[in-house]
Amino acid sequence: MNYMDLHRIFDLQYQASRAQVDAPLLVRRERLLRLQKMLDENGPALCAAVEQDFGVRSERWTEMLDLMLVRNMLKHTLKHLPKWSKRQRVRTPLMLQPGKAWIERQPLGVVGIISPWNYPVQLSLAPVITALAAGNRVMLKPSELTPNTSAKMAELVAQFFAPEEFSVIEGDVGVATQFSGLQFDHLLFTGSTAVGRRVAQAAAVHLTPTTLELGGKSPCIVAQDCDLQAVALKVAYGKLVNAGQTCIAPDYVLLPRGQEPAFAEAYKAAVQQLYPRISGNPDYTAIISKRHLARLKQMLRQAQSLGAQVHWMHEAAAPAVDGDTTLWGEAVERQLAPALVFGVTGEMQLMQEEIFGPILPVISYERIEDVINAINASPRPLALYWFGNDEAERDAVLLRTVSGGVCVNDTLLHVAHDNLPFGGVGESGWGAYHSEQGFLRFVHQKAVFVQSRWAATSMLYPPFGEKFDRMMRFMWRWL
Repeated sequence: MNYMDLHRIFDLQYQASRAQVDAPLLVRRERLLRLQKMLDENGPALCAAVEQDFGVRSERWTEMLDLMLVRNMLKHTLKHLPKWSKRQRVRTPLMLQPGKAWIERQPLGVVGIISPWNYPVQLSLAPVITALAAGNRVMLKPSELTPNTSAKMAELVAQFFAPEEFSVIEGDVGVATQFSGLQFDHLLFTGSTAVGRRVAQAAAVHLTPTTLELGGKSPCIVAQDCDLQAVALKVAYGKLVNAGQTCIAPDYVLLPRGQEPAFAEAYKAAVQQLYPRISGNPDYTAIISKRHLARLKQMLRQAQSLGAQVHWMHEAAAPAVDGDTTLWGEAVERQLAPALVFGVTGEMQLMQEEIFGPILPVISYERIEDVINAINASPRPLALYWFGNDEAERDAVLLRTVSGGVCVNDTLLHVAHDNLPFGGVGESGWGAYHSEQGFLRFVHQKAVFVQSRWAATSMLYPPFGEKFDRMMRFMWRWL
């Protein structure tokens, strides 16, 4: 798409949003129902497009982690939309009575969404749902790294929506740069912290408010009293979903000193239970590109050169595979085996960047105090995971650390909870969407005060005198 087309679609949506400032509840519901119909009729086609982009990614993963979450969000939003959209009455203080007041929840106008490649359906359509529910027009720029999914989504959206309602903008990084510079009424970006900074700078030119979902290094704390076999299975599941290419994946483990051999054994058993083989396993997702794979391998080489020990969870030689893996071509080579890394230090790239792959550093600790201090000395993460049975220790971690979200005795599942907001804090982002919090992110809450014909506020007008003093004494008595 060229620059002129991009601006033409933006101008179309902008003019439509100003010509019809409000979007009635029936219109919002109908748009969401169209989106629901689009998914119901084309789910398999979207799953196939995602599989084609990754090379190896089970359609079952896409059905569960992309489509099911989006369908649940649609159902939840449709159920609660009448309440969320309703005028919000507020109590009026005595000094302003008998006037009345309320908050009017209005659409912002045109919302821009820049979505990533790792969950190309879910992370595109989830914010679209809340933006449409709030009555906005939406322009979506999906990732150029999943071109088949982006093309299929553009095709389907064009069939179900008028361009002034909802449009998908395909294109490369240059298009994304132009997109982020448009004068949106709100811009949501999901991706890396480095790119998020550039998006925020581009939006700031027009004072466009932003929501940034940026990921980061999410710690996984294992307490002294844990059943390591149970913990290892849940950590392995959360880490290896999508081969670690998940913004809320556990990025490193904080483990009580002395439990390293037991955890390594338990984690290896868990990995082999979930993925009996790696190469050619249709359930084990490939790394998205050769460039991303090369980065992960370089991180491991650098860590080893600085003294870290890499423990592979599968033997290098892959077992025989069922079926003809030549259908996947070089994607099988991008199925990077899971690894634990011990002896990591802060100077290693593994501990300086979000990993976004199936590599899991393990850091040993002596006291929970050390864990809390280490987390607070680092940028605030998007997610934090705590495993243990001591509620006092759990609460100490929850109260004394700050993260976008927390999951206790499991991983990832907080993001699937319909009534919880999803968002980051600090370098892991700002703002949240999902549920009513997401709806509020995409509306303007306009304050309205209606004066009564019987108002006595004229008694506070100058010239001042005894009447004013009596009124002030009366009001002070009731404050």
